Amino acid sequence: MGTCLWILMLMVSQVSPYRRPAEDSPCRVHQDDVDCSSLSLRRVPAPLPSSIRLLDLSQNLLQNLTLQDLPSRSSLRRLDLHHNQIQFLQPGLFRDLLHLEDLDLSGNALDLYAALHTPLGPLPALRRLDLSGNGLFTDMSDYFLSDAPALTNLSLDGNSITKISRTTFNGSQALQNIDLHNNVIIEIEEGAFEFLTELSELDLSVNSISCITDFNLVQLRTLNLSRNSLTNFQSLDMEDEFQLQHLDLRENKLLYFPVLPQRNRLMYLDLSRNLLRSVNCSGPLEELESLRESGYLLTAHDKPLTLCANERQQELGRLLYLDLSFNQLKTLSSSFFSSMAALESLNISNNCLQSFSVDSLRSLKTLDLSFNNLQNLSFSGGALPALEVLLLQGNALHLLDAHIFSSLPSIRSLHLQQNLLSICADPQISSGCVHLSDIPSLTYLYLSENSLSSIPDGAFKGSPLLILDLSLNPGVDITAASLSGVETSLTHLSLRGNQLHSLSIDFRVFQKLRSLDVSVNRLSGVSPWSEDSSVEILNLQNNRVEALGSALLQGRLRTLYVGWNPLSCCRNPQLLDLLQQERLHVPDLAAATCWYSGDVEQVEVSVSAALPELCSSADSRVLWVSLMVALALGLALVLTVSLKLCHSRKHRFKRGFKA
Repeated sequence: MGTCLWILMLMVSQVSPYRRPAEDSPCRVHQDDVDCSSLSLRRVPAPLPSSIRLLDLSQNLLQNLTLQDLPSRSSLRRLDLHHNQIQFLQPGLFRDLLHLEDLDLSGNALDLYAALHTPLGPLPALRRLDLSGNGLFTDMSDYFLSDAPALTNLSLDGNSITKISRTTFNGSQALQNIDLHNNVIIEIEEGAFEFLTELSELDLSVNSISCITDFNLVQLRTLNLSRNSLTNFQSLDMEDEFQLQHLDLRENKLLYFPVLPQRNRLMYLDLSRNLLRSVNCSGPLEELESLRESGYLLTAHDKPLTLCANERQQELGRLLYLDLSFNQLKTLSSSFFSSMAALESLNISNNCLQSFSVDSLRSLKTLDLSFNNLQNLSFSGGALPALEVLLLQGNALHLLDAHIFSSLPSIRSLHLQQNLLSICADPQISSGCVHLSDIPSLTYLYLSENSLSSIPDGAFKGSPLLILDLSLNPGVDITAASLSGVETSLTHLSLRGNQLHSLSIDFRVFQKLRSLDVSVNRLSGVSPWSEDSSVEILNLQNNRVEALGSALLQGRLRTLYVGWNPLSCCRNPQLLDLLQQERLHVPDLAAATCWYSGDVEQVEVSVSAALPELCSSADSRVLWVSLMVALALGLALVLTVSLKLCHSRKHRFKRGFKA
């Protein structure tokens, strides 16, 4: 049946329509490169010169390729056929392309060809082959790889492969990089990769692999197993030194820390978004039995899996990056990090930690402990000499050693938002608050949502802050002295959502302030201000501002957020003028409105539609009304005086008559 199908497809391929001559070819030629992509071609243009090095036939309507379509024994090095409708390739099609190194067949329908069970080769010089997105099933790829001795890079992603057999790569033993991500791989036969001595990168992400119990690929440098269904990863206990440097196990179902090679060169380990409950490689026996009964621990070849054959020491002396975020860790012993002398980045965010302490991580630069339930935090003296970024937002930190952050000599960025901290006012205090002054390396400080009641005088003095976020602390008391000491360094300040009625800070003394956010308060204005202000971005949204002073709109101001304020159209002529001249950017212009005072009631219009001439006519009406009122009052006064005079004369006349 397969032979008949092959003969039928070959006969169809020979029935070719008139092929347009080279001079009429729609292809674009540049030196030795021929670009025929995206031309809706159904046949390969002919004849093709034998001197070309690159032929791009991608994104056309090609269905079949035969020996007649390609130049014989040419110098062609790269052939791009991706995203056509190719179903048939004549066997031996590429054997005379002695210099072909790069072949892209992705996005076609080669599962139909693979069903013929006919090898594609030989592919004598081919180094890179892309077969992704072809609907290939298990064993179908074997027919493309059976005779490719020089192949080093292979992509099979986006197919429907369920199993990798021990013979899949027999004809391509020079492979260095294999991409199998986004298939449905359930099983990998023992020995499928071991004989590939040059293999350094293997991508098995987005598959259905449930366990790795005997990892022994000592030559591998990068292994990606993310987004599978792994409940277990365990390497063989071998004396050989594994070359593995990059291991990605994120988004699996791991319950315990993987059992890594005893001798390794691991630098990057990602265990985020698993079900880790412990950083040990095993748990209590009764818990393992419970997990096995619930289906978490599967079996392979009818042999029960164990999470840890023996509790051997995990040596991670070269590890630079460790991600444990989005797990279920409740405790983490400081001894766990004892072998990680080179660690530079540690992420334990979004777990269930209530306390954290570390004795020595001298190379660590970034520590992320955000969104846990931390109540206790301690660093022994000199434990983190290189730490630059510390993320602690979204915890329950309240009572800390007052000098805990002062003990970090390299700290540059401190994220303390969404806690319950307070700032020390007295340098002698040692607990109950934190000192944030005199930290010479600190430049970024985030203190939003801490229920701060006040910012003490000179709270940040001696800390050269560039960014300071004090937002979302309703009712916080901020005085002019609160920010003393950072006038020459501060570039970004946020006071958003603090229910401020007034602001006494003199912004004229902040020499480098570029961005100021005072939105969602109750301010009627921002003063004092000067025309020499360095502020370029000002956010006044959601306040009670009616008029913007001329000094505020001059200087370097380029971006203004002013929506949801009761602006007066006629008291802001400079604002309207700047908008008309497009000299001021108002990103929330759709929400920016102003009011005209009418005869009976106020009229609200968009700031962008406000017209100065309406203000002139309104002023005339007001003046006329004022004159009429004044005249009426004058006439009333004259009438009153006249009546009094008349009454007085009449009274005197009567008294004389009686006399």
